[in-house]
Amino acid sequence: MAEVEPTLVTDAAGLAVVVADLAGVEAYAVDTEFHRERTYFAQLALVQLGWQDRIALIDPLVVDIEPLAEVFAGDGVAVMHACRQDLEVLERHCGRLPVNIVDTQIMAGFLGYTSPSLASLIERELGLKLPKGDRLTDWLRRPLSDAQLTYAASDVASLVEVKDLLANRLAERGRREWFDEAMGEMLAESRGPRDPEDAWRRIKEIRHLKGKDLGVAQRVAAWRERRAAELDLTPRFVLSDLAVVGVSVGRPATLEDLKAIRGVDGRSLRSSVAGDLLEAIADAVANPAQREPRESQAEMPSALRPAVPLVSAWVSQVSRDLEVDAAILATRADLEALLRGDSDARLRTGWRAEVVGRPIDRLLAGEVAIAFQRNVGLVLIDRAVDARADAS
Repeated sequence: MAEVEPTLVTDAAGLAVVVADLAGVEAYAVDTEFHRERTYFAQLALVQLGWQDRIALIDPLVVDIEPLAEVFAGDGVAVMHACRQDLEVLERHCGRLPVNIVDTQIMAGFLGYTSPSLASLIERELGLKLPKGDRLTDWLRRPLSDAQLTYAASDVASLVEVKDLLANRLAERGRREWFDEAMGEMLAESRGPRDPEDAWRRIKEIRHLKGKDLGVAQRVAAWRERRAAELDLTPRFVLSDLAVVGVSVGRPATLEDLKAIRGVDGRSLRSSVAGDLLEAIADAVANPAQREPRESQAEMPSALRPAVPLVSAWVSQVSRDLEVDAAILATRADLEALLRGDSDARLRTGWRAEVVGRPIDRLLAGEVAIAFQRNVGLVLIDRAVDARADAS
C-alpha cells in the first residue's frame, strides 16, 4: 500500500462509513493498541484497519467498536500479526472474531523466520522501515500525537501486501495445509477470563505448600481471581502472591490478625476488601479445595529422560533444514508429551506427526539412530540398513 493519510474515526457515523467501505473487501489488515498493566482486562486504546488505499484509526475511547462485528462476519480475510492478544481484546469488545484470520507471524514461521516482529518482517519482505515507536507510549492519553498516529497507521499499511507474498511462497512449498492447521490450533486456544479454580497454579510460592495449607491457598487464590475480574484489577493489586500464601498458612480470623500477615498491605485492609477476604479465608478453612498439586499425567519413564535433549537437538536440526520455526514445529513440552506416551500429544497428528512424530517413534523402537554427519548435522540412519552394511 502506498503512503496513505490515515483517517481518525471518533464518532459512530465515521465508523459506519468504515464498516460500509469494508463490505466485500477481499482482505484487510487489523491491529490494536492496548494497555493491561494495572487492569484485569486489557484496556483497548486504538483499532487500526488498512485496506486497498485506506487506513482508518478508530478511537474506542469515544466510539463503540461493536459494529465491526459486521465486518468480521463477512468473507473478507482479516490479516494480523502476532494476534493472540489482539483477538482477546477484539472478541471482548465486538462479541466475535473474524470468520477468516491470517497471522503473518505464523505464516512467516513456515518460511524460515523465527517469531519475527512486524517491523523486521516488513523490512525483509518489502525493504521498508517502519517508524520507530516508543514501547512505553501511553495510548490512552488524548489527544494522540502525530507520531503516535503515524506509527499506528504503519502497522496496517503494508500488512496485506506482505500476506500475499508469504502466501505465494507457502503455496510454492506446499505448506498451506501446515499453516492452516497451526492457525486452527491458535484460534482454538482459550481467550476468555482465566479459570479461577486454576489461579493457584500461577503462584510459585504455593508449590511449597501441602495438605490443608495448600487447600486453603487454592481457595484464596480463586477468590482473588474472581475479585480481580469483578474490579478489573490485576490480581496482585487485590492481594499479593506473598499475602495469598501468608493468609493460607496464618489463617487470620480478625482484621488485627490480617494486619499481622506478611505481604498484606493497605489495599487489602480496606473495609470493602478486608471483610470479603476474611470471609473467603474462613470458608476456605472450613471447605478446603481438594485439587492435587499437579495434573494427573503419566510420568516420563526414567529410561527415556536422556532422550529428551537428544531428540530436541535433532528437531532443531529438522527445523533448520526445513526452514520452519522450531517453536511451531515442536516445543520441548510437545516432545515430552510424545515420549511419555500421551494420547493427545500434538506430535501424533497432522503434519507434525509426519515430519517428526513418526520418526521419533521409530527412534524409540530402535529402527533408526541419530548420527552426526560433517557439513550436514544430525541425521536419522536406518539401523537395519546400517547393520546389513556392517555384515557385508
